[in-house]
Amino acid sequence: MSALVTGGTRGIGHAIVEEFARFGAAVYTCSRNKKELDECLEDWKHKGFRVAGSVCDLSIRTQRDKLMEAVSIYFDGKINILVNNAGTSRLKQATDYTAEDFSLIMGTNFEASYHLCQLAHPFLKAAGSGSIVFISSVGGLMSVPSASLYAASKGAMNQVTKNLACEWAKDNIRVNAVAPWIIETSLI
Repeated sequence: MSALVTGGTRGIGHAIVEEFARFGAAVYTCSRNKKELDECLEDWKHKGFRVAGSVCDLSIRTQRDKLMEAVSIYFDGKINILVNNAGTSRLKQATDYTAEDFSLIMGTNFEASYHLCQLAHPFLKAAGSGSIVFISSVGGLMSVPSASLYAASKGAMNQVTKNLACEWAKDNIRVNAVAPWIIETSLI
């Protein structure tokens, strides 16, 4: 099995990378932080895991294109699993959010995940059986104080999960979302 896990150097993403690797999957991950990525890759190498990765700021479209190009080469044009995990948040009152906040949160949490699905679709289809997992949030299902933009990005993610699940079932690609509650790791 082959898997792309975004934001795999800490938190839920790190745990997903390690779990896939323990099961024998080849994993590719990305992070905005080169030092953090290099440290994780070295640790995974010592554990005997097959994990590769590259630096990528998912809020930048051209970097997503380059990421998927690298992943396609690494996995020879076939991907079994895409985990859209990377995310960010800024906690503020709704009236205090700026256009920059909107672009960062929606761009990282929703736009990047949607675009990666588009880019990964041919590689998931080529594998014969694909799976996409969105790491959403309870915040996308209920009100969370001072997190209206984060909640909106996760709510959009929940809806697109339903749409892609129906649209891509014919291509043998499953699409699901997991909505955890607060975890004790950083989103920034």
